[in-house]
Amino acid sequence: MTYTDRTLACVDCGVEFIHSAEDQQYYVEKGFSSDPKRCVSCRASRRASRDGGSDARDLGGPRGYDTGSSREFFAVLCSECGNQAQVPFKPRMDRPVYCSDCFRKIRPA
Repeated sequence: MTYTDRTLACVDCGVEFIHSAEDQQYYVEKGFSSDPKRCVSCRASRRASRDGGSDARDLGGPRGYDTGSSREFFAVLCSECGNQAQVPFKPRMDRPVYCSDCFRKIRPA
């Protein structure tokens, strides 16, 4: 089956987000029967509040590092591939923003 990118509206914040063809294929492979209802930022916020902070984050995260659970993330569209991504900074309109995969391609380690 061929999938095409679709634009959906988040039920929490109302922001439109892309449900990519790759994500749709993943949903089918995992047996999910409905489309996502929340954008990446709202899903992350909901997951964090649902977890209740009763895991390793209470101890400073893995290897003693702070996991940055209080960090604010912003949903963006990658300037290179057009997929939705989440970044830990407020994007500026005069600069491109990349998903982690495209960022690795542009700036190899």
